[in-house]
Amino acid sequence: MTEPRKNPPLLGYVDHLSARPGDTLSFKVSSLSERPFTARLLRSICADPNPAGPGIVEEDASAYFATQSFPSVEQPFHGGSYGIGMAEVSAAPGAALALSVTIFPTYRSDQCQTILNIGDYDLHLDPAGAVALQVGDHLLSTKTPLRLRHWYRIDARIAEGKVTLTHTALGSSPDPVVEVTDTLTETPPLSGTPIVAARWRDGVATHHFNGKIEAPAITVDDTPVCAWDFSQDISSSTARATTGPDLTLVNFPTRAVTGAEWDASEMNWTHKPAHYAAIHFHQDDIYDFGWETDFTFTIPQDMPSGAYVMRLDCDGHEDAILFFVCPPQGQRSADFCVLVSTFTYTIYGNHARPDFTPAWKERFAEFDAYPHNPAEYPQYGLSTYNYHCDGSGISHASHHRPLFNLRPGYMTFGNTDCSGLRHFQADSHLLSWLHAKGIAYDVVTDRELHREGVSAIAGYKAVTTGTHPEYHTAETLDALREYRDTGGNLMYLGGNGFYWRIAIHPENDSVLEIRRAEDGIRAWAAEPGEYYNAFDGTYGGLWRRNGRAPQDLVGIGFAAQGEFYGDPYRRVSTDPAYDWVFDGIEGEVIGDFGLSGNGAAGFELDHIDHRLGSPDNIVLLARSVTRENGFMLVPEEQLTHLTNLTGGPEKDALHADMIWADYPSGGSVFATGSITFCGSLPWNGFDNNVSRLLQNVVTRMLAD
Repeated sequence: MTEPRKNPPLLGYVDHLSARPGDTLSFKVSSLSERPFTARLLRSICADPNPAGPGIVEEDASAYFATQSFPSVEQPFHGGSYGIGMAEVSAAPGAALALSVTIFPTYRSDQCQTILNIGDYDLHLDPAGAVALQVGDHLLSTKTPLRLRHWYRIDARIAEGKVTLTHTALGSSPDPVVEVTDTLTETPPLSGTPIVAARWRDGVATHHFNGKIEAPAITVDDTPVCAWDFSQDISSSTARATTGPDLTLVNFPTRAVTGAEWDASEMNWTHKPAHYAAIHFHQDDIYDFGWETDFTFTIPQDMPSGAYVMRLDCDGHEDAILFFVCPPQGQRSADFCVLVSTFTYTIYGNHARPDFTPAWKERFAEFDAYPHNPAEYPQYGLSTYNYHCDGSGISHASHHRPLFNLRPGYMTFGNTDCSGLRHFQADSHLLSWLHAKGIAYDVVTDRELHREGVSAIAGYKAVTTGTHPEYHTAETLDALREYRDTGGNLMYLGGNGFYWRIAIHPENDSVLEIRRAEDGIRAWAAEPGEYYNAFDGTYGGLWRRNGRAPQDLVGIGFAAQGEFYGDPYRRVSTDPAYDWVFDGIEGEVIGDFGLSGNGAAGFELDHIDHRLGSPDNIVLLARSVTRENGFMLVPEEQLTHLTNLTGGPEKDALHADMIWADYPSGGSVFATGSITFCGSLPWNGFDNNVSRLLQNVVTRMLAD
């Protein structure tokens, strides 16, 4: 990871990634200039900066939003999670005071980490990791560092001019009890707002704690005035008090984590919440910047459905805020629908790749690509593919902050000889193809699908995914299945799709949760006992482990992963009933070219598996010609170092399957099994055999 850089001079975000006519979007912008910034609206056709393809293509949309200027304001943001009381607490002068809490520290910081703060009283860990109590100007420390990732009970008592500070190791730890005492010449009155996991200074929370906190309490003359039970209402962003004011949890610390009482007798927090009475706080939690709105935009009734960018300009600096316009609810303007994977975009939001180096920026400059990379700006909050500073995996994601990798022209990989794209930028290859072929389409995002169910896509003759529809809720999977099983034609033009289960926060639907349980290709592994989502209590991890393998929905599922390169397909089907798929295509090799990985079948590959739900009547149209030693099986496919689920040699499972399947209701599925498939569509001005094959399929589906 590179060192954090100063903030970009112009940056913004929008409160919703998708909207329908009549909805109002709020844009939040931070500009370091003293001059106004300009906002202009364009429709995004292609977001790939590679000069070997169409390049970045955007159409003027000022007919729907006139170009305007707005005052520049620098908007601050503050990372770190904590809980702040909803009311102040006070006690009579001279009263005996006590602070108590159970903690599980996870990080050594170069500054103090506050555990519990109220007014002039601050219980914290010092930079050495010892427990310390600040009372006004007086500091008392145990001078004995706590071990990381162990539970301790902390007690502090102030009475009659004497202060006592104790820490006690819990569980089977051999650590001795440590107690120190001192005298106070002056005891300040207890008065202020209680704060857990941070201290309040000049209107900003600072000195954040990293680790788990359980059962904090404040007593006055042996009577509790504040006590919190974090095992209550775990799905909420409010920490409930048994005495005193509730706490508002800021920046979404992680809940449903194992507490001091957890003994592995229960893995589901909903069954034994007392064992999950802790909250895990981090100094780098940040999920909503809370910026003020600079301007709004109400979607006009006649605005075409599609991908749009609000481009900002000021003093030679630019930004582009992406959003999607869906058709009016219950209406459609085309027979074809593109399902946009905003959940996946958000989960990957600000993914700082560990292999990023400043040398990549040479390629960015060569392509005139988006210049900023999340690895250079970790203060903006990283993705669920990254770690917190204490080494725990990031499990929450939100688009209520600038997401660098959700900009037109952003390149995920800077060390390839191709476009190096993923997610929206890669999906724009499909959008540009639809425009090039004159195929009318609407866009609907997975958020509408989650909220509205199948009605969000009902009536379309065909619905297609993009390149990587990886993250889903039960509601989105239910809707797609119902669409297919009521006669809909479903296209899956990617790889590694329908893979992870996510949860949406019940109080704030901009925040998503992922628990990386058991297996799968994982950037980090959830702790034992923490596989169940806090937001809804469901079992997290792979949909395959939840009994809903992708093969059961779209005929194929994730099997192999390689580096960012692609290989061609070879036609397999010789059944004359499917010759129409290959109409106009000469030879058996398809897609030995492309802007993504230089081949149509690459990076992440899906294949048929009847044991996981691939239908018996599935037709294998083509299979990738996968290079030797280029791919590996995903963990859930491998049993031992010698055996895998296919029962045959590993190399026999390392391929992408392009399939067609008909369903009893009259619905059908066409799937390509590759993330890089759409990257071949724009090749040679959209005149190539991958483009022709997809056009054959779309034409057939729209004719039904």
